[in-house]
Amino acid sequence: MTVNLPAQYDPQQTEAKWQQYWEDHQVFKADPNAPGDPYCVVIPPPNVTGSLHMGHAFESALIDTLVRYQRMQGRNTLWLPGTDHASIAVQSILDRQLKAEGQHRDDLGREKFLERAWTWKAESGGKITNQLRRLGVSVDWTRERFTLDEGLSEAVLEAFIRLYNDGLIYRGNYLVNWCPESQSAVSDLEVDQKEVNGHLWHFRYPLSDGSGFVEVATTRPETMLGDTAVAVNPKDPRYESLIGKTLTLPLMNREIPIIADELVDREFGTGCVKVTPAHDPNDFAMGQRHNLPQINIMNKDGSLNENAGEFEGQDRFVARKNVVQRLDEGGFLVKVEDYSHSVPYSERGKVPVEPLLSTQWYIKIRPLAEFALSCLDDDNSPQLVPERWRKVYRDWLVNLQDWCISRQLWWGHQIPAWYVVSETEGDITDDTPFIVAKSEAEATEKARERFGDGADLVRDPDVLDTWFSSGLWPFSTMGWPHNTEDFETYFPTSTLVTGFDIIFFWVARMTMMSGYLTGKMPFQDVYIHGLVRDENNQKMSKSKGNGIDPLLLINKYGTDALRYTLIREVAGAGQDVRLEYDRQKDESVSVEASRNFTNKLWNASRFVMLYLDEQTPQQLGTPNPEALELADRWILSRFGKTVETTCDYLNHYGFGEAAKGLYEFIWGDFCDWYIELVKPRLQGDDGDSKRLAQQTLAFVLDGILKLLHPFLPHITEEVWQVLTQSGDEVCLATQTYPQIDEALIDDELESGFELLIGAIRTIRNLRAELEIKPSLKIAVILQSQSDRERGILQRGQAYIENLAKVDSFTLTDVLEEEPGQTIAGVVGTIQVLIPLAGVVDIEEIRAKIEKRLTKAQAEVNSYAGRLSNANFVDKAPEAVVEGARAALAEAETQVAMLQNRLSRL
Repeated sequence: MTVNLPAQYDPQQTEAKWQQYWEDHQVFKADPNAPGDPYCVVIPPPNVTGSLHMGHAFESALIDTLVRYQRMQGRNTLWLPGTDHASIAVQSILDRQLKAEGQHRDDLGREKFLERAWTWKAESGGKITNQLRRLGVSVDWTRERFTLDEGLSEAVLEAFIRLYNDGLIYRGNYLVNWCPESQSAVSDLEVDQKEVNGHLWHFRYPLSDGSGFVEVATTRPETMLGDTAVAVNPKDPRYESLIGKTLTLPLMNREIPIIADELVDREFGTGCVKVTPAHDPNDFAMGQRHNLPQINIMNKDGSLNENAGEFEGQDRFVARKNVVQRLDEGGFLVKVEDYSHSVPYSERGKVPVEPLLSTQWYIKIRPLAEFALSCLDDDNSPQLVPERWRKVYRDWLVNLQDWCISRQLWWGHQIPAWYVVSETEGDITDDTPFIVAKSEAEATEKARERFGDGADLVRDPDVLDTWFSSGLWPFSTMGWPHNTEDFETYFPTSTLVTGFDIIFFWVARMTMMSGYLTGKMPFQDVYIHGLVRDENNQKMSKSKGNGIDPLLLINKYGTDALRYTLIREVAGAGQDVRLEYDRQKDESVSVEASRNFTNKLWNASRFVMLYLDEQTPQQLGTPNPEALELADRWILSRFGKTVETTCDYLNHYGFGEAAKGLYEFIWGDFCDWYIELVKPRLQGDDGDSKRLAQQTLAFVLDGILKLLHPFLPHITEEVWQVLTQSGDEVCLATQTYPQIDEALIDDELESGFELLIGAIRTIRNLRAELEIKPSLKIAVILQSQSDRERGILQRGQAYIENLAKVDSFTLTDVLEEEPGQTIAGVVGTIQVLIPLAGVVDIEEIRAKIEKRLTKAQAEVNSYAGRLSNANFVDKAPEAVVEGARAALAEAETQVAMLQNRLSRL
């Protein structure tokens, strides 16, 4: 039996191998009847149209770390995957395809269009789930869900009908975000705010009595055709006398009142604002307060309708130019100012959205929000991490308005509501009687009972907002409305991991829907993470072109390296992650550092296994605590402390702190120190000492692999399999996580050993300063007045002699005679001296240092001179100036260091 690893670590081969193994063997398949307290996470479902981006990689790495940790803690774990049907995104893709073919979806009809959509989903819709597999996520793929699958569709029907029967779903005519390109209402989350350079037009509106005019300013001149008032602030003395008078609306010759409303900002424009209730949310609210008419001037395709008079049929932006021209010709245009402002764009349609009056389906949100608020206030459920988001979440629930849930699309859950043609009088309004049912047969039966035989039923063509079905996600995926084993066991779920940007759009909707429909909050904790930012600390986005394809980094460095980088860089709950990336070379310094860490782990594991005499940790057995040597007891104490801190961090979502602590323990304590300390024992003739070293190495390495597994699942699985020779049916992913063992931890021993390490490090640094050859053994004098310190150094004499290449070791409390020329260093209260006679030529060393000092000082003078030149600082590019400042700081540091070295010779 050969218990060892190949010379080189190949992440591509290793990662693909274990991803396939875990899925083929259904290692992560959950069993509701399995022992252990349930721990469940539902994946935030990515859009079926999506492809992997750095946000997905970050979020998946965080969730997988949690889930693997809890699984190894003995919890009955389920991580449930799935995708969202993304109504508007899929429909936009298909509309573009049809347009390229010279067709429109109306040419196909709804049924054929949906057949095409399902074909597209079968062929292209699995792209992102296949990419997620590359991340090695430990999900139960046998439970993969899709928001349009049969079970979730049943849940959507049940939820809609229950809410409707309870009087919480209604139809109403209100302002919505309207996308003229897709000709559908869109949610706030599907709207991007873009800063644009536009104009602010000032117009005169004449008073009807001919006594003058008021001046208004607007960024959307075409909407003035639908004005039904002009508003001023009631506390604005400039217009007090005009309140209640009327104006004659230019071009339309319609009398409109001057009203007073607190909403008007006296500082904006002239302090007079045009009021267009049918085309602006604030104006809509103002119109309701003052009972103003609502005049819609726009068709659903963005052209103007019959209410726009002579501009009927014109595109909104063509009409804008023509309205301005006509107002100018009529003497109403005062001035035009350049104006930068935020314009809402449809994320999918890529055009500005219009606030548009439209009859839609709505949910009365207050009863749902009140239950979620009561859970938050009574039980702090769910618990938000970090805590600061609790207030934001609460305020959102308090201020929520009714939710528009209908969309004018074909791909999605068609609203289960029918109307009787004979009852509509040719128009569908918010007063039209609808029949809500689970099927057409049920609707027909209800229509017969209500309207008699022969009722001609037509189903509402709209579909539900995608957020309606995703709001049911935590429990619909478990089989709700049926009381399944999964629902009984895993709901409510344990933790939701999500970005702060969708707390309101998704998290709040899940808590409200779950609270109302199940009586429970859908998760215990909500861990809210930050954003992944680029090398310039800018948010990554497609529009900025600064995104990084995680697959590029995975192909170059490996999945584990990318995952570990993203987790390690989490400075705290909710904090952003900065990913250093050189776009010219397609390289990442931070990911490369993690790749180096995996290589370090691999090489250290190879070394350990090389000296285990082809025995596994189980065969070697546990070391006898009574027989342990000093270094063994130290590394076991450090290991015990690392287990304790890692578990504590992960139990409190301290991802980054846990990852950093493991890095420091493994690279520093284990690889750089313990392995070096035990090499003489492994290669020596003392069989008992060697056996203890082997047992300790095997025990700690086995524990390291388990500790690291949630963070670096692939490499740890590979190394552990070779180390333990466990066989094909056993894997590290299902082993028990290291448990805290207080008996291992010895703080006093660790403190003393740190002093010993400090002495060795100081001697090594002094050797390096003097460029003493590694092969040359030297004399060392260690002086301390502390009995404790001298005792520690005495016990560690062999370690000092071995690792610092010392052949003459003197330990004293007082230097009784002058040791001659030395170089000195200090660690704690210990003075470390290296006699230089016969070791180095002091004058030669001094000359070298003085030469380097002269050069470094010249650099300081040069850069300081440039930076004192105001002409250079003011006119040189900022990057050049900053480069000079950095170079000056570096040269000054070099000067200080060289001066210090000279002073110590």
